Amino acid sequence: MDELEQKFRRRMLAFYFAGVVNLVIGVYVLLFGGQFMSRSMSLIVALFFLGFAAIDFYFPKMMRKKWAEERERVARQGTVPPRA
Repeated sequence: MDELEQKFRRRMLAFYFAGVVNLVIGVYVLLFGGQFMSRSMSLIVALFFLGFAAIDFYFPKMMRKKWAEERERVARQGTVPPRA
């Protein structure tokens, strides 16, 4: 694996890690948030964290899909895309 693929892999793992953290916090707030704030406020906060968890799990899938499309395009054309 080259350096770019390693950076890509680390970025995807960071999204998964953030997704797990957001999921744990969301479930914690959902279960125990009613003790510290009103039930409706704890539901809103929990949905906020669970929404970000969903986004954090969705991004790596889309990144992997776009990465595969780009690699396929490069393989067809035989050219290397410019680095940003």
